[in-house]
Amino acid sequence: MKEFPVELPDYLMKIAEELEIFPSDISEKFVRGSGSGGQKINKTSSCVLLRHSPTGIEVKCQKHREQNKNRITAYKLLIKKIEERFKGFLSLEAQRKYKIKKQKKRRSKKAKEKMLKEKHQRSEIKAMRKPIKGDD
Repeated sequence: MKEFPVELPDYLMKIAEELEIFPSDISEKFVRGSGSGGQKINKTSSCVLLRHSPTGIEVKCQKHREQNKNRITAYKLLIKKIEERFKGFLSLEAQRKYKIKKQKKRRSKKAKEKMLKEKHQRSEIKAMRKPIKGDD
């Protein structure tokens, strides 16, 4: 397998190899960014646009000021997007999202139990205030 033009972490290289993502299938384009930034953004082409021709997936990255950092980030995003398309729920990103969603659900369940427990304690306190019948 050919090397990518940027240094990528080992886990992403394994994913790329597994999904048969070849650097020759990816076209790179450096464009001028958009948005706030004034003259600097209008003069430099630090925004990176990657297109994977077999799948048609495009990624545009303008997170950093340096072109090389944007290039690395764009390749990471592209590989993750391709993985998500092919693997669906089995992709690392989908599993991470599912885990967070599950944790949040568990937290809300605990919060509801806590609220009901406090409500029950409050009702017991109120019940103790009522006069006992038959002591009139």
